[in-house]
Amino acid sequence: MSSALYLSYTDAPAGIAWLEHLGFRTVARQDDADGGVVHSELVRDGVVLMVATADADYGRLPVRGFSVGQGLYLVSDDVDALAERAVEAGGTLLVAPEDTGWGSRRARVLDPEGHEWSFGTYAPGAEA
Repeated sequence: MSSALYLSYTDAPAGIAWLEHLGFRTVARQDDADGGVVHSELVRDGVVLMVATADADYGRLPVRGFSVGQGLYLVSDDVDALAERAVEAGGTLLVAPEDTGWGSRRARVLDPEGHEWSFGTYAPGAEA
């Protein structure tokens, strides 16, 4: 059994393009007659995302300090390059790549629609 995260975007085709720029690969996609995305599945290093066009105006949490208080986290061996690609594709840098006091490297970006993404070398759930 596998699990997935899901996100909705006002402009789902643009959201999918942004995710593909980060290295996600679209493995399934169903569009509607109006150009919206009814369902899509993207994968990257074992992470599965389902993306669709938003069916309502859900709004986004405001940035307070350096975060909206929730987001998605991707493990990366090259945080700097991933953050650079995210910004090149239209993301907004919240936390520039930095070394942390707990021995990892991290960065934080908002995607073009305001979803927060953190990138880091720390691998949650990995056994020591």
